Amino acid sequence: MTIETLFGTEEIPTKPRTIKFKQIKAIYETFTAREEITNYLKPGTRYTSPSQVYETFKFLMKETKEMFLTLHLDGKNRIMAMDIVSIGSLNQSIVHPREVFKTALLSNAAAIICAHQHPSGDPSPSSKDISITRRLKEAGEIMGIKVLDHCIIGQDSYISFVERGLL
Repeated sequence: MTIETLFGTEEIPTKPRTIKFKQIKAIYETFTAREEITNYLKPGTRYTSPSQVYETFKFLMKETKEMFLTLHLDGKNRIMAMDIVSIGSLNQSIVHPREVFKTALLSNAAAIICAHQHPSGDPSPSSKDISITRRLKEAGEIMGIKVLDHCIIGQDSYISFVERGLL
């Protein structure tokens, strides 16, 4: 490459320019649970009622910290993936729509079901539970991922936001 200078034409050695940028790749991990339980998350099972979610995830009551999960469903309400969005403290976990929908978008979910447990055993929703569910519903509507329900699991019972008319 040549350039014109005050002293005439000069030859400039050319070096290839390097441009660096970040590329995001979706990486899926298959988790294999080795248990004797054969009924847990049977492939092809359609989730049509909150009681199914409770029966499947009531094991969360064995945890001492609050865990917020999302179930990613296909167009026929079959679980495609599950994401542990947040593991919190004794009585709360931090949930943000960005974290909930990040993995739902990557898994091409048509809908999600949110579930978390209250280690105290009382499944009554807190004001924060109600407000985050509203935010998740609004965010899901914008992105085209429907929030079908939010189930809070207690010691021997559960609360479904859909059954209570909160969603």
